[in-house]
Amino acid sequence: MKIKIKKLNQELPTPFQAYRGDAGMDVYASAHTVLNPGDCVAIPLGLAVEIPEGYYAYITDKSGLSIKHKLRTMGGVIDSNYRGEIHAGIINLSDTPYIFEVGDKVAQMIIQKTETISFEEVETLSTSDRGEKRFGSSGK
Repeated sequence: MKIKIKKLNQELPTPFQAYRGDAGMDVYASAHTVLNPGDCVAIPLGLAVEIPEGYYAYITDKSGLSIKHKLRTMGGVIDSNYRGEIHAGIINLSDTPYIFEVGDKVAQMIIQKTETISFEEVETLSTSDRGEKRFGSSGK
């Protein structure tokens, strides 16, 4: 699949799949950003994309940043009709500041298929094995 990209910061690499079969492509900080503990910041990624209709981009965690530094992405859905600069919402769940320099890997972008959905309002739903059981219903 080809996706049109408009680079807003020529210093940054164009996203690519590092290995055959990779789902995600790294995206990079376009601005020096300090994330203090508890901060949630929208970090500019220096690019805009034209996602084909029927797909969307999802900005999600880089596992190393999540596990080693307790940095998590927030939000992350980029609709096919959005043409502005993409940002990664990052929250610092650690007790120490984290600094992103221009060009640092921030998150990964995954392209996923989407469906057009319509809801049908009904009075009752069909039964299922799970029923209305909520959190923890499948056990430890």
